[in-house]
Amino acid sequence: MATHFEITHRLVDLFAALFAPTADDARAAALGDELAMALMQVSNPDDDRILSALQTAIAATLRTNAYQTTKDGAAKGYVSFKLASREIPFLPAPTPLYEIFVYSERVEGVHLRGARVARGGLRWSDRMEDFRTEVLGLVKAQMVKNALIVPLGSKGGFVCKRLPPPGDREAWQAEGIACYSTFIRGLLDLTDNRVDGRVLPPAGVRRRDGDDPYLVVAADKGTASFSDIANSIAIEYGFWLGDAFASGGSVGYDHKKMGITARGAWEAVKRHFRELGLDIQTQAFTVVGIGDMSGDVFGNGMLLSREIRLLAAFDHRHIFIDPDPDAVRSHAERQRLFDLPRSSWADYDPTLISAGGGVWPRTAKAIPLSPQVQAWLATDASQMSPPELIHNLLQAPVDLLYNCGIGTYVKAGSQSHQEANDRGNDILRVDAGQLRARVVGEGGNLGLTQKGRIEFALNGGRIYTDAIDNSAGVDCSDHEVNIKILLAGLVASGEMTGRQRDALLASMTDEVATLVLADNYQQTQAIALEVATATEFLAAHARLMRSLEARGALHRAVEFLPDDKGLAERGQQKRGLTAPEIAVLMAYAKITLKEAVLASDLPDSGDVRDLLESYFPSVLRSSCRALMAAHPLQRDIITTQLVNRLVNRMGTTFVLQLGEETGAAPAQVAAAWYAASQILDAEALWREIEALDLQLDAARQIELMLALRAMTAAATELILMQHLGGMTIGELVDEYRPAVVAAIARVRQGRSGEQAATALTADAAAIVGAIDRVNLARACAHSLDEVAHGLTELVSHLDLDWLATAVARLPAGNRWQARARARLAAELAELRQNLLRQVLGGRLPATATARDVLDEMKVNEPQDLAMLSAGLAELRRVMGC
Repeated sequence: MATHFEITHRLVDLFAALFAPTADDARAAALGDELAMALMQVSNPDDDRILSALQTAIAATLRTNAYQTTKDGAAKGYVSFKLASREIPFLPAPTPLYEIFVYSERVEGVHLRGARVARGGLRWSDRMEDFRTEVLGLVKAQMVKNALIVPLGSKGGFVCKRLPPPGDREAWQAEGIACYSTFIRGLLDLTDNRVDGRVLPPAGVRRRDGDDPYLVVAADKGTASFSDIANSIAIEYGFWLGDAFASGGSVGYDHKKMGITARGAWEAVKRHFRELGLDIQTQAFTVVGIGDMSGDVFGNGMLLSREIRLLAAFDHRHIFIDPDPDAVRSHAERQRLFDLPRSSWADYDPTLISAGGGVWPRTAKAIPLSPQVQAWLATDASQMSPPELIHNLLQAPVDLLYNCGIGTYVKAGSQSHQEANDRGNDILRVDAGQLRARVVGEGGNLGLTQKGRIEFALNGGRIYTDAIDNSAGVDCSDHEVNIKILLAGLVASGEMTGRQRDALLASMTDEVATLVLADNYQQTQAIALEVATATEFLAAHARLMRSLEARGALHRAVEFLPDDKGLAERGQQKRGLTAPEIAVLMAYAKITLKEAVLASDLPDSGDVRDLLESYFPSVLRSSCRALMAAHPLQRDIITTQLVNRLVNRMGTTFVLQLGEETGAAPAQVAAAWYAASQILDAEALWREIEALDLQLDAARQIELMLALRAMTAAATELILMQHLGGMTIGELVDEYRPAVVAAIARVRQGRSGEQAATALTADAAAIVGAIDRVNLARACAHSLDEVAHGLTELVSHLDLDWLATAVARLPAGNRWQARARARLAAELAELRQNLLRQVLGGRLPATATARDVLDEMKVNEPQDLAMLSAGLAELRRVMGC
């Protein structure tokens, strides 16, 4: 920059022209042209690259506090910049939507945001040289995790540059708090505020973007106790979110007391074992754990079943081994340690440990191995160093490996330790192929690399991802934030005091937990359903990935999803995507569908207003219903509720496939699906099948759910084909629901449980057919009873149901095959309608020739598109239609 002083001077002028109080856009444009000409004269490639990058970064800057001053008019001791990250082409993928960089002599920090409405934790990083790389990896995982909740993912991290010696803990902590506070101020300096329903920009900041008032943060590594500090700064700034700015503060939901993150992870663990035929709440199972009982997720998790046999655990201080634990006594002892402040495994009562076990510090030179441990680990070694022992414990034969530690302990065999990006645990780490656990539960983050998860799953192991397993924490925080926003108006108007609000929050704790855990249950169920059909849906998954890539929404290599060659190999092996891959794909399906629905007018429809109300606990539904419509995030909440339910119930590819067949936009598919679900009362049917957990074989239960999914898909397609862009959701429900309810009642015949579910899914054609009969009754101007009799007579003459089934079996491997199949189905429906009119008019022509055409088609297998198209055309000719 010193070498090219004139260019440097112009860069400074460009920044001032864009952001100074005397900003001049015309001057900035002229400087941009001057810089382009000057850079053409720079002969050194490195110099050119650096100077061009600086110009790009300035052009991508949206806001800065560089021209803000303190109350006494002095310059601030730090500076922050908000950047449009996707306008900087040399940033590593994945690129966030925005980032804010905060700099001072004491602290540097960065906050990456995946969307305008996003949340995530702020980490006190120790990676001075590459903390943005660390935060980028974390925000990628947060984006996937937050697909479940209203805001998408964000993540922040800061480094302290003037820390005192580590031995002085109080001074060390004080400096960390000071740096954290500066980082928070740097973020809030650039964030819009809401006052009386209006968005106000920050003073002294020139905005080069639109309104952007949503900034929510949370605790993370090193900042677990800092949320109250962040909230006090937000209140000092008069920021509209107040103490909803940083979740995890003293007024709100205590995640450890609720055990919410562990309970959410346990939903995943229970599902894995349920599919293996084991009820871990009533049947014994063995565990190796990473963590200790003082920790939130590990401590709460290891108390969630009295059947746990915890054979071993380790944290950064100790190794605990209990080769033959007594379930009752060990559970009581774990409870005691959980209740004991700052406990460690060293506090475990040694008299309660079975023969051959014990607790050893990780600083020990060697740990003796008892015969019991030797037999369990299948080793002849009489002793091992602590790292060797942990390495072997990770490979131990066990039912569950439950990770709640900090670090990456499992990688893929194809990966180097460097790729795991956790040098401190290189000596402990194992390959996924070495794991002998049946199930892995991830209460902590980054315990396995994504490639490691995929390898474990390909080898038959049961695993989702950390983003799936431990999502309950962010879900709970999201509910807390949105409840506080809802109640803020009552507090501000004096209708409710702060203490009354706090008491109300506390009274809703259990119901908030129930709402959150329902999300965990349904999301893991959705992955299980997708895994069950993964081979069959490989081509559809491939189309979805290509579609997302074409939009720039997904980078397969970044997310470790198979490329086309990898997909071809899976196809040859008759294998589909694994659960960890499906978990990632599901997140992106939700994210992109959210964007499409938010861009439509669907969230504004009164017909989906119940989704907003169902997000909140019941006491608020009755007392604050009027306030909900004014919630600043009401559209986002409705959209999130709708998208979660749709993708969880119908799968990742449903919207894409129906769009391909019908030409409908994603929001139109979502609206039609919601109408079909209301018409069928599908949620009640889902709950009826879900109530059969542990009463019914898991495979059979999944089979019933897939049949219900197919029935709902058929109803949605019928509605789309008839009413694309037509009737409202409410009108559709009024039109079709009475006939469908009557059809369901006839099929159900008073039965419930498995019998009812079996009957309803087996006779889905009759139920969905009720929608078709309503359409036919309207088109033919006859009653439903007359239409039903007419269809019965028509079927006795021509087996059009067989033809409809043959058309439905046609492949739809791409959008053109899907469109061709849909067109053929529409032509068949038109033929059926014309023939029904003739039957109802008492003038159906001779059908012998038509039956001959159908019989000829039946014996010529397989029936392809060409045959069915020609056959249908022939039927129309001979029937005069």
